[in-house]
Amino acid sequence: MDFFRIEGGRRLSGRVRIEGAKNAALPLMAACLLTDQPVTLRNIKPLADIANMGRLLAELGVDVRPAAGGLTLHSTDPNRVHARYDIVRTMRASICVLGPMLAHRRKAMVSMPGGCAFGHRPVDLHLRGLEALGAKIELRGGDILATCDRLKGNTVFLGGPFGSTVLGTANVLSAAVLAKGRTVIECAACEPEVVELANMLTAMGAKIQGAGSPRLVVDGVDELGGVDHVVMPDRIVAGTYAAAAAITNGDVTLDDFPYDALLASIQHFREIGVHVDRVSGDDPMRCTVRVTSERNLKPTTITTQPHPGFPTDLQAQFMALLCLAEGNSVITEKIYPERFMHVAELMRMGAQLYRQGPTVVVAGGHKLIGAPVMASDLRASASLVLAGLAAEGETIVNRVYHLDRGYHRMEETLNALGARVERLKEEKPQPVEGEPVRGAGSSVATAQFM
Repeated sequence: MDFFRIEGGRRLSGRVRIEGAKNAALPLMAACLLTDQPVTLRNIKPLADIANMGRLLAELGVDVRPAAGGLTLHSTDPNRVHARYDIVRTMRASICVLGPMLAHRRKAMVSMPGGCAFGHRPVDLHLRGLEALGAKIELRGGDILATCDRLKGNTVFLGGPFGSTVLGTANVLSAAVLAKGRTVIECAACEPEVVELANMLTAMGAKIQGAGSPRLVVDGVDELGGVDHVVMPDRIVAGTYAAAAAITNGDVTLDDFPYDALLASIQHFREIGVHVDRVSGDDPMRCTVRVTSERNLKPTTITTQPHPGFPTDLQAQFMALLCLAEGNSVITEKIYPERFMHVAELMRMGAQLYRQGPTVVVAGGHKLIGAPVMASDLRASASLVLAGLAAEGETIVNRVYHLDRGYHRMEETLNALGARVERLKEEKPQPVEGEPVRGAGSSVATAQFM
């Protein structure tokens, strides 16, 4: 199992191009199930989640091949409709195959999904939306079995206790494009990744109005064609590297920066004393920015909200940054109230954090000190890496396989900016003759550079 060893205190400077958005690419990959024609997606990095989705689609009868800067996906066997637990358990976005497969193949069996372990995230809104379109839903041995004749358009309400559902919107939208008649999706997610999916489906022949608003109007068509699509830049990766520049008092230029998708985050950066200045580029979703920060950072109050509010996927990274601000900051998590598994690990590094339910008070102005910490989910992992960049001494971040789900070779990107991050491998010790064998769960971290 890989881990990072980080030497803190090094100021970042240089230039980074933001990679394609994982959270956009996964529903786009699943959309290949809506057509018999090839779908080519470009600007995709070989992340763990992308590879797992590729494996899943291959099991569902899709020919998955490398293309220049991405993948070509061609659905060739419509009789394979079971998304097995062994693959689905590795990532929550596997549920995205449900709507497309049901709409085109009239049957889908998908295991209940896995993913990051930071609270209960039910799929009932997905199922309720598909039932409204005429699907019959059953649960069999941990699998969701959905069947239908041709789906029929209807009005679908997707609001939940914590707002709209991004993956649920993607599922229902993908199903509705092949339904007979008109579908109106109320309380649809407004996230840029949903807009990206709507844009690609439209290029394939779908008829969709209102992308980016809480109401989507879809007029079903009989079939969709193929497409060659360039995936949008990853707004969470962009926000993470901007925070990395800020937490090290660096000077970093970010290309392909999705400025319009990060307006709430940029506003909070501004309040903290971090400058995200547009340098060039007419497209507000693919411009170039320069990130610098004031020497004395200021506190702020953050509440995560559905887009266009502050994204929950940047909450942990901003918490690490605010540990260095002078004064008390307040962070309230409204999307996933239990998404605070990074709090205890940051406190191991000297952070002064006080949690009360869905709110954490960050008492800033204290130094971070390097320590061994444990990554628990994708974005929490990123926050610990950021803290390690700013900490005095050496930080060990264990279980960085979480990072590999959403950041392409993060250590190489950071090292190119002047950081010192080593990816090392944890090896189990060999028993020594005459000594008792240690438990199977114990291991020793060795400094074998990968």
